[in-house]
Amino acid sequence: MIEPNIADADPVSELVAWLQQSPEAAEALGGPGRVSGTREAPWPHLLVGHGPGGDFRRLQWATEPEVTLEVYGDPGGWPGKAELRRILLLCAKAAIARVEAPHVPGRPVISGIKPSGVLLWSPLIDGQPRWLMNLSVTLHP
Repeated sequence: MIEPNIADADPVSELVAWLQQSPEAAEALGGPGRVSGTREAPWPHLLVGHGPGGDFRRLQWATEPEVTLEVYGDPGGWPGKAELRRILLLCAKAAIARVEAPHVPGRPVISGIKPSGVLLWSPLIDGQPRWLMNLSVTLHP
């Protein structure tokens, strides 16, 4: 029997797949097809990526890596700052719901998701609106 490997427990791919199928995320973002691992239209768009920190607990079994959620508005400036913030928080709540989902054999077990750090307004240099936040994801293979 092959022992599960902690390196195969990727929180980003798990949350991208979850949020791509989430009716709550699709509703918040204005439709399906607006969640991925890259910044791309249609806008608004949620980018899910690896965060800067977390607790890797000696790289044994359960770890708590951070995942970054970034919501981008249209380069023309819409929707506004308050609406993008609302969208990001609704998507974060949709991500947290992953904890209650039934486990799929062969996939990592996610036993906890919580906000970590701050909610940050950080528009791009060209003015494209963006909010971001990190989630701490407790998971094991």
